[in-house]
Amino acid sequence: MPLDRIDPRDVIDPMIIAPPPGRGRQVRIFLLTALVLAILAALFTAYQHMVAGKIAEFMARKPPPTPITATLAVVRSVPRLLTGIGTIQAVRQVTVAPEVGGLITQILFQPGATVQAGDPLVQLNDGPERGDLANYQAMVRIASANLDRDKSLSAHDFQSRQVVDQQQSLLDQAQAEIAKTQAQIAQKLIRAPFAGQLGVRQVNLGGYVTPGGPIVTLTDLSTIWVNFTLPEQVASRIAIGQQAELKVDAYPGRVFKAKLTTIEPQISQQTRTLLVQATLENADHALLPGMFANVAVAMPEAPQQVTLPETAVDYSLYGDSVYVVRDAGKNADGKPSFKVERVFVTTGDRIDGRISILSGLKGGERVAESGQLRLSNGAEVTILQGDVLATPPDATRY
Repeated sequence: MPLDRIDPRDVIDPMIIAPPPGRGRQVRIFLLTALVLAILAALFTAYQHMVAGKIAEFMARKPPPTPITATLAVVRSVPRLLTGIGTIQAVRQVTVAPEVGGLITQILFQPGATVQAGDPLVQLNDGPERGDLANYQAMVRIASANLDRDKSLSAHDFQSRQVVDQQQSLLDQAQAEIAKTQAQIAQKLIRAPFAGQLGVRQVNLGGYVTPGGPIVTLTDLSTIWVNFTLPEQVASRIAIGQQAELKVDAYPGRVFKAKLTTIEPQISQQTRTLLVQATLENADHALLPGMFANVAVAMPEAPQQVTLPETAVDYSLYGDSVYVVRDAGKNADGKPSFKVERVFVTTGDRIDGRISILSGLKGGERVAESGQLRLSNGAEVTILQGDVLATPPDATRY
């Protein structure tokens, strides 16, 4: 067809007929991406349904009962004790020391030995005093002879009464010097002031000891004191003669009996406590001065109260509580089932491993004694007679 006969409207623009380069590829990539996202969304939704099902299945599982041991709340009279802390002190205890100084010439004791009152312990050098004693004894003999002669002469009026009196005075002075020297000699021999047990020797032979210098300790262990303190509020509740008990760390489980013998007639202004002293016999010498002691003064028994072992009470910031065991019918196996109920209680005195329950619990109720750390209010439990930490044979781990 001649070009001059072609209608321009009959000519089609090739850019309109042919798709733009690369557009089909972009469409394919978009479709593929949408498909992958759809698959991932479906997988995620399926995973979420599976997790939710597993959680629901786990939560639906019933855990096995918690093993515990149980005890009964017992109603009984409860001893009341006033407790305090104190120190043991010997009734008679001294550090043996000389009144005068001197050189040690003899040591007459063995460290740790038991001695009687008056037994010699240490001899100091008394040579000069013994020389003075011999001199004064000679003076006494001369003065005594002169006195006898002058008395005879005076009886026949050959001697004046004044001379006789002078001779008597000389004799008295010589005898006084003898007594003084004998006392000085006695001071040089150190003796035990009372019966007791000696301690470690603190001197050596040939050493010089000064007046008041320590030689050895001496302690009478047959009778001892225990000095302890009580709050001032109990001053009107104690009296001389009341019985007391004390325990020391050196003898776990042993109780020593004592009796109140002294009550300090004033209250300490620093501590607001009352100092009390009890006396007890110590025949076996088990208690030693300086020991720390826990002392309890016996008071009249309290009326009937509910008591539990101390381990049955759960102590927390929110208050003291116990887990009371309640019957819950029978389980699927037809065996008795038990659940615990947490009950808050008011506690009282603690005596010999038991504690008084003033309110919140009745006598005869069954209470969890151990295993409370794994309990919660309403938890199902099984009561064991043995070790609560042992896994029951029919328990299933989960």
